[in-house]
Amino acid sequence: MSPETSTAGLPMTTGLGITGLEITETLGVIYGLVVRSMGLVSGMGAAFKSLKRGEISQYTELLEDSRRHAIDRMVENARLMGADAIVAVRFDSSEIGQQFTEIVAYGTAVRVRGAG
Repeated sequence: MSPETSTAGLPMTTGLGITGLEITETLGVIYGLVVRSMGLVSGMGAAFKSLKRGEISQYTELLEDSRRHAIDRMVENARLMGADAIVAVRFDSSEIGQQFTEIVAYGTAVRVRGAG
């Protein structure tokens, strides 16, 4: 994620502040969670590809889509809290058993005003 990104008009950053904006209120931690399965057919294709060297595009696509979905859910939760922006954005992922992947995007929901 770039230092300052806007998703659906909501500024967000991996940093603790956003250039040009002043944080006026911290609303709390927010997150977006997605649990995905590769599926039997795609999983078998990925298993065969893993026998060779190189990128396993099925997993890359699944994780990229899951991260976007997790960000969308995080933004939705931030909006429900009345946030204008999200700071300290992070991602985490883990496996649940051998079939499921969990992706979580989290950060701090804040209210901001333009500097100056």
